[in-house]
Amino acid sequence: MELVENKELLESYEKRAKELIADMTLEEKVSQTVNHSAAVERLGIPAYDWWNEALHGVGRAGVATVFPQSIGLAATFDEDFIEEIADAISTEARAKYNEQQKYGDKDIYKGLTFWSPNVNIFRDPRWGRGQETFGEDPYLTSRLGVRFVKGLQGHNDKYMKVAACAKHFAVHSGPESVRHSFDAVASKQDMYETYLPAFKACVQEGHVEAVMGAYNRTNGEPCCGSKTLLQDILRKEWGFKGHVVSDCWAIKDFHEGHKVTDTPLESTVMAMNNGCDINCGSLFLYLKQAVEEGLVSEERLDEALLHLFTARMKLGVFDEKGENPYDKITFDVVDSKEMRALNLKASEKCMVLLKNADNILPLDKKKIKTIGIIGPNADSREALVGNYEGTASRYKTIVEGIQDYVGDDIRVLKSEGCHLFKDRISNLSEGNDRMSEVKAVCEYSDVVVVCLGLDADIEGEEGDVSNQYAGGDKVSLDFPGLQNEVLKAAVESGKPVILAILCGSAMGLNYADENVNAIIHCWYPGAQGGDAFARLIFGEANPEGKLPVTFYRTTEELPEFTDYSMKGRTYRYMKNDPLYPFGYGLSYTKYEYSDVRLSTSEIGEDGVDVEVTVSNVGDFDGVETVQVYVKVCKDNTPNAQLKGIKKVELKSGEKKTISVHLGREAFGLFDENGIFVIDEGKAVVYVGGQCPCTRSKELTGIDVSENEVNIK
Repeated sequence: MELVENKELLESYEKRAKELIADMTLEEKVSQTVNHSAAVERLGIPAYDWWNEALHGVGRAGVATVFPQSIGLAATFDEDFIEEIADAISTEARAKYNEQQKYGDKDIYKGLTFWSPNVNIFRDPRWGRGQETFGEDPYLTSRLGVRFVKGLQGHNDKYMKVAACAKHFAVHSGPESVRHSFDAVASKQDMYETYLPAFKACVQEGHVEAVMGAYNRTNGEPCCGSKTLLQDILRKEWGFKGHVVSDCWAIKDFHEGHKVTDTPLESTVMAMNNGCDINCGSLFLYLKQAVEEGLVSEERLDEALLHLFTARMKLGVFDEKGENPYDKITFDVVDSKEMRALNLKASEKCMVLLKNADNILPLDKKKIKTIGIIGPNADSREALVGNYEGTASRYKTIVEGIQDYVGDDIRVLKSEGCHLFKDRISNLSEGNDRMSEVKAVCEYSDVVVVCLGLDADIEGEEGDVSNQYAGGDKVSLDFPGLQNEVLKAAVESGKPVILAILCGSAMGLNYADENVNAIIHCWYPGAQGGDAFARLIFGEANPEGKLPVTFYRTTEELPEFTDYSMKGRTYRYMKNDPLYPFGYGLSYTKYEYSDVRLSTSEIGEDGVDVEVTVSNVGDFDGVETVQVYVKVCKDNTPNAQLKGIKKVELKSGEKKTISVHLGREAFGLFDENGIFVIDEGKAVVYVGGQCPCTRSKELTGIDVSENEVNIK
């Protein structure tokens, strides 16, 4: 039995919480509704800060394992592995918490309520915070989000390991520069088809403890005070039992940015009355005045506190030390050998091989005397980690990873090439001041690795100190600064060029696709990204990552950034052929699909079981990602949508038969009123290792299996 199923225990937690609340004064109650909750010593309530981060490792609290950024983890398409990663994160979280408590440290980032995962939909490649998400697809985001939540919260029948939080509810994906005043207008169809499913899955399947509101408005209502989102959908429609937290200082945006209220008091009243339980910030201290003036009932305040204290009781923080098995997790698990091994595996699994002309990769060490490594991300720690990161005890950049891998066998030449986005490295230079070095490195190298991209200094969240380049968002899909010139110089040298991209989003790769020999998208690959990259390019590991986002040819084909209609966006709704499709990623080996069988051609209440045999007919061991898509054959419906995934590990020459179940709901769609409908008619089930689109076939030369079914 898991905690969520233990109704008797949950009722006892609520009973204890109610008894505690009944003994509190109004002022004491109010003190508990801000993220830095005060101690109430006479009742044995310790001070507690609710703000903590665990996006891809325990963040902002000292040394912890820094896993690949979330978008990179999404590229694994691996539900089981995502839960394993989240379980590792929560193990380190408990270990660090136990030590912090021992030494009386109750500061910010020192609690057990972690504001992760981010299950917003990465609908536009310009969004700087898209790196925090699991990509553009609601099905993939739902599956990975649920398993991440389960990994964080654990499977104990009495206690949560840590509390997870699904954010940012609900329609939130840029632009960053206007998020404090912006109204994201979305149709009911787009809401229910795209923006809400991952949150619903985290609530109903993952039993996520917390939900965080977004900064922006959605259809006119500020998300952290939205009756539609927080009451009608989250509580009533989905049956959410946990607590709702505001994004940080989002409630002051009600009057300062959105102008839907006039005063801090009015903003506080709107948020609390519409279902926000705790304020990241300090505005909820106005609740004392709000209750005294009858603007917020004390019953509603007590309801919020019930949610908050019940969460803390689920975590076991009010119980005697030792009752909770998680109290026994010791500090030596943090940054351990086992954690480092898991992190290296994650880095290898997340990288996506986009091009491999003439099978230039993997490289043969015996045939190379000198390798050149060029670019602003070649030796950059920042390009390993993304945002909301922890602190690694050791970082391995691309240069360092290759240097360590080849040892004295191969000479490694290095050049920074250019600044990440400025036109010079030395301020006193005339500009482009490393180009001669770039050309020299290319001349003396047998093969050149060019490391381009972004880092969290220019791709991330509005308000981050360094995000002055474009408010955290991308102004275009082009590599900024002089990076393209560096790449062209390498290509024009005539030497084989491998392009390594370190960033958290899709870039414009038209030139690279036409001119370089190989392309690997590394995302922000974590603290051991350099070791993983070296192992991949020399064949110690086989790429298995798949794109969780579409790589467009140009931003000109995209709708306006501020347009939240899904029309023309992502693989599900776009009309043009992408450069690299969602679900695409090459391997060093070759997989063949055969004997595709559907348990029925008539889709009834039980859905359908899809069976397929996958064979590794190449020379390398590998892991294939079986992808199942469904296209409902009606006018004005989305393109084929991902509805099933299965990872298959295969040695060279091995074959396995696997099964993927599609429930009846996989054949339904939402109408313009947001009503889920399964209409009678035809649908096509596609089975293969890629998205069923023309561009996928062009890139791989492989067709996917098409299987027509009738929906009854």
